[in-house]
Amino acid sequence: MMAAMPSLIAHAVPAGSIAASPQPVLPAAGGLVLSPWEPVDAPALLALYSDPAVQHWHGYRIDSEEEGRMLIGRWAERWTAETSAHWKVTRESNGELVGRIGLLSVTLWNGQAECLYSTIPATRGQGIAPRALAALCDWAFGTAGLHRIELRHSIANAASCRVADKSGFPAEGIQRGAEPHADGWHDLHLHARINDN
Repeated sequence: MMAAMPSLIAHAVPAGSIAASPQPVLPAAGGLVLSPWEPVDAPALLALYSDPAVQHWHGYRIDSEEEGRMLIGRWAERWTAETSAHWKVTRESNGELVGRIGLLSVTLWNGQAECLYSTIPATRGQGIAPRALAALCDWAFGTAGLHRIELRHSIANAASCRVADKSGFPAEGIQRGAEPHADGWHDLHLHARINDN
């Protein structure tokens, strides 16, 4: 008779615990708000992805509002599947889009995810990304119960390195040739925060 297979350690985050509720609206310092993308946001998303710096550092683009609506739809599906979560970042005072932020590669069984962010050109250098990251991490480590969030960026992207440092993501090392960019494969800095509550 075959021995029973060993069972895995209990999941860090039980399946279904994130998607059981609608994707939340998260307040952030300095009058910012993180809220789920909606189809009506497709023009703003297209404008953000049309920025050459976003295209260069993120290696992804959309070419029409229709593609933007399709992407927003996929993000909603991924929230339900608990594999990623994406928010627009706006000013509370007037609803102006200032950036985006999200979690990729969410794996509930080990409580891990990778964060991403980008800001529109006019708001860079204003501390938008660190404030949005703080709100995201408060939710991810609190309500969502994640254990570890990674932040990766090209070693040539000094601005993202500053955001990581300001946001409490210590550097852990370099991943060689880890991601394609418009000018070829880039080495990435790996940073991470741990939920130590």
